[in-house]
Formats: sequence, structure tokens, C-alpha cells
Amino acid sequence: MVDAGKSEAESGRERGAARGGKQPLLRLSGVGRRFGERQALHPLDLDVTAGTCTALFGHNGSGKSTLLRLACGRDKPTVGTALFEGRPVDEDDPQVRARVAVAGDTVAFYPDLTVREHLELITVAHDVADADGWIDQVLADRRLSGHAHQLPSALSSGQTQALQLAAALVRPRDLLVLDEPEQRLDPAARVRLAQLLRGEKADGVALLLATHQAELVHAVADHVVVLEDGRVRAEGPPDVLHEWDGGT
Repeated sequence: MVDAGKSEAESGRERGAARGGKQPLLRLSGVGRRFGERQALHPLDLDVTAGTCTALFGHNGSGKSTLLRLACGRDKPTVGTALFEGRPVDEDDPQVRARVAVAGDTVAFYPDLTVREHLELITVAHDVADADGWIDQVLADRRLSGHAHQLPSALSSGQTQALQLAAALVRPRDLLVLDEPEQRLDPAARVRLAQLLRGEKADGVALLLATHQAELVHAVADHVVVLEDGRVRAEGPPDVLHEWDGGT
């Protein structure tokens, strides 16, 4: 829980130092977001380091997606700073865009491109070596090989979710930002998702994901931030969810 005797900034920095002392890849300092009169996200601090997973946990409307959009540069904070290796996070910055992959909360595919053509376009944009082989591997991993020549409109909701994740995995990345990646996946697919994300961590990728599935948090996360009404209500290792559940 946030220490009431300290600011969220002070508490966040101490927790970040206690989690291993690595220089954070992503650092959010006093970040908050207001939309008109509505405070969607109250100021908070968050560090994400390479090879770790930070999970944002909470119900719909808790502020998870707002925080993810600030973390990947798709939106700008009303207050505070969001830095990726010391650079302001901005999705239009080529250096940031080249290293931050996002599977967000909206589906946006070209209606006249097949599944494979979407992935080919991404590999060309990021100059991926051995693109054909890598696309084959990602398609197989996401159970999309049999749908490679279909248009996105022909996919089921679960397959569309798999394509969103495939689009993030087929390109280089140091930070992977995921908004409820378990949505619309069946139980077996969720198990494969957890295995994949643990593999990403093992490869040194930093993960920041939003979820309201405690199972995914316990399977993948090193650190969890519980959000409610745009505020941090609890923070710590995954076991903090047991305390939080007990408090509700």
C-alpha cells in the first residue's frame, strides 16, 4: 500500500530501488491525466526495467488504459513526465517507435490486407531480417498459420486478438505494452499467452500490461499496481492481490 506519510513519488522511487537497482527503461514521474473536469488518472510514479513485467490491475474505468497510453506515447500527460531511457515518450519519435511495441485496446487493420500481408508490412517498416521465416514462426505460435491468407474481417474475436499480439511480436522491441491481452482468448490460449510473456521477459524485454485477470498477474508479473478510480490503491508483488481482495 502507499505509505500515507510519504508522497506517492517518494514511495514509488523507494519501491523501484528495492526491486533490483537496475536503471529503468521506462520512468513515469508524477504522471496524471485529466479530460476536461474528469481526473482520469491521478499523479503517480512507475518504473519498468528490462526483463520484468509490471501489471496494472483493476476493473474497467480504473485508469489502466489511460496509463498505458501515456506510457507508450499515444497520449500526453496533463502533469508529470514519461521518459523512455531519458527521452520523452512520444510515438512519433522514431527512436521510441522503433523500440516500443504496443498491442492496444483498439483494433485497426487494413480491410484489404491479409493476415500475412499485415505482418509483412510491419517487418518491412522495421527492417526485420529473415522476415519470411520470422513471420512463419509468429503465425504458428499464435495459431494463425491456417488463416494467413484471410482478411481480418474473416477472423473470430479470439483470432483478431491473436493477430494484434502477432503484430507486436513480429517486430523488434525492448518494451512491450499490452492492454488486456487475455481478452477473447480461450483457457488454452491464455496458458500459451502466459508462456509467451515469460519468454519475452527471459529475452530481456520489459513488459507493461493491463489486466483484470488475477491468474495472468500471478503467472507473469513481478510487480502489480492496483488502480481504482484513477488512483493507486495497492502496489507490490503479485501476492498483494490477496490483500486487496480481502479489503474489498
